[in-house]
This record gives sequence, structure tokens and C-alpha cells, in this order.
Amino acid sequence: MAKANTARLVASAIAATLLLSACATAPALTGEETDASDSRGMTIGVGTPVLAAAETVAVGTANADAADDPAIWVDRADPGRAILFGTDKKAGLYTYRLDGTVLQNLDGGMPNNVDLREGFMVDGRPHLLVATSDRSPGRFGIALFLTDQQTLQTRFWGVIPSDLTEPYGLCVGRYGSDFVVIVNGTDGQVRQVAITVGPDGAPVGTERKRYALSSQTEGCVIDDATGLVYIGEEAKGIWRFSLDPTYTHRLHLARAPSPELAPDVEGLAMIRDAGRTFLLASSQGDSAFAIWRVDGPDAQYAGRFSVVSGNGIDAVTGTDGITATEGPIGPYAQGLIMVQDDVDELPGRTGERQNFKLVDWTAIKTALGID
Repeated sequence: MAKANTARLVASAIAATLLLSACATAPALTGEETDASDSRGMTIGVGTPVLAAAETVAVGTANADAADDPAIWVDRADPGRAILFGTDKKAGLYTYRLDGTVLQNLDGGMPNNVDLREGFMVDGRPHLLVATSDRSPGRFGIALFLTDQQTLQTRFWGVIPSDLTEPYGLCVGRYGSDFVVIVNGTDGQVRQVAITVGPDGAPVGTERKRYALSSQTEGCVIDDATGLVYIGEEAKGIWRFSLDPTYTHRLHLARAPSPELAPDVEGLAMIRDAGRTFLLASSQGDSAFAIWRVDGPDAQYAGRFSVVSGNGIDAVTGTDGITATEGPIGPYAQGLIMVQDDVDELPGRTGERQNFKLVDWTAIKTALGID
């Protein structure tokens, strides 16, 4: 989000193939964060209007500007079993049920972005590997969690420390046999780290690649099928890179500012639909979301939408994180989009803070005329 960045110093750099330990000491804060809402003064809801179907309980932090980024897991064998994840960047990680009620509140840390992949083997059983970018003392870098796919309970696992000035954006994916985490910083630096289980059962991170953009980055999403990662540079747009450590080419897929993106460019998400792949991006400057089809040789712009007030749910303003999953998932037959709302502001909820809105992918496709 657009705010005064927290400057941090890290004692030593990480070599390109260094095996990282599972604990680290974060340097002291030398700057100041802004608690004010990012949606003040922004043009609100200029995209094609869409209604939210549901919303989560607001994050519990007393400070403003706390909710940031979501992630979704659904049991494909039983689409009614699902977990919604959301960061409270002042206090910890939430998990929600599909109806938006709180499943767990994992207190601790300062997680900014969150993402996950299923099937990560620990102690002979598959788990969800859940990762957050964390800026807190003791968790400075990639904070890792494990979710038991049977009990749906999540626990903190460990930390992969980072040499980034400030860990900010993050996404998780698969590349070959690797479970990959991309973590990026407020200075545009990007790290690609493979996560494995050490002999002692603790997480181990092995850096596979590093590169940089020229200014602050945050949102990112990995396409496991193509080995590509999309990264948002907040003031300049969306870039595409390869996960291949030997491949350095990059593509400026969408520019900002532009008719499609009003900085800051925030969360990125991906959803598949009838053999097509769509990329979604948060356009924070005008509280909208842009969509491109990206399964062909060139990205094809598909339109913009905004989540407006209705169904007893307030509009999404100053939007930050976004995630998506194709359906079925609970009552969402074709897919679910989950977005952060900067101000939860309907009458009678004046004491509540930021939360996440749930939007039916079918409603978005209908509004934009996506067949």
C-alpha cells in the first residue's frame, strides 16, 4: 500500500544458493508506518458494478489499515470444505470459513501478503504450505505455516530469513519438484526461494534466483502450468518473468498509470475457466479490478469491475489484496474471488475495521460479458 515505508537493515546478504536457517533476528525499525486508510481521496468504484455475495468478519486489530491480502484453499474432493486466509498485518493471520466467520486467529507477526499450495509432505502426510511475507522481529522474511488438510487446523512452522530491506509482496507456486516462494521488497528486489523440510523437521529455504524492478513491488501470482510469475510494480504496472533460474527476460504486460490500472497496482490473482487463464489485478487508485486473458501468446484485456454496495454489504474501496480459485467451491459453482476492503463502513458497524469481500466469479463474468 502507499505509505511511508519502514526502513530496515539486515546484517548480511544471502548468497544465491545459500541454505537458510529456520530462525532469524530482525533489525530494529527505523521508520514509521501510516495507519490512515488508503482509500481517502481516491476515485471510488469506476469499474463495471458487481455485488459481493458475502464478507468476512473484520480483522480485530485496534489500529486502522490492518487487513491486506487473502488466499483460498478448497478440497476438490468435497467442494464444501474450504479455508479462506487473510492477513492482519498488525497482528497475525486469520483463517475463515466460507460463510466469513473466523476459524482461527493465529496471533503474532506482521504478515503482509499470504499464499499457499497443497500437497506439501511433512511427516508422511500432505499439508497446505502457507507462506506470508513478515516484517516483524523474529519473523523477518518468509513466515511459514502448515495446515492439516484433514482437520483444517493451521500452525506456525518456521521462518526463512531474508536479506530484503523490507519483505512485502509474496506468492507461492510449484516449479518442477520445487515448492517455490517469491518474496519481494519495497525497493523492488525479488527473491525466488525453494522450500523443503530439513532433517530436524524444520523448514529450509534455498534461493534459486534473484532479480529486481526499479521501484516498490508487492502483488504477485505464479502460474504453475507455464512456469511464469506475474509481479506488480505499484507505480508502473505488471511484469511477467520466468521461474527458470537461467532465464532473465521480462515482459511489461500492463502499464500504469493507464486506463486499466490506476496506481497503486496491488494484489494479483489468477483463475482458470473452460481452458482459459485470467489474470486479475487490484487497481487501488480507483477502487477497481482489471482482468486479462493470459493463456495465449499475448495478454488480452477483458475489462474492469468494481465491487459496489448491495446485498447488505458495503462497497470495496482502496482495494489491496486479491485472490481467486476456480469452482466449484461451496455455493460458487464456477469460482470465487476474494478481495480486501479498506473501509468496512455500513451503518451499525462503525467500530469494525477492514475485512475481505467474497465475489462470485459467475457474477463478474456476466457483468463483463465473458462467455
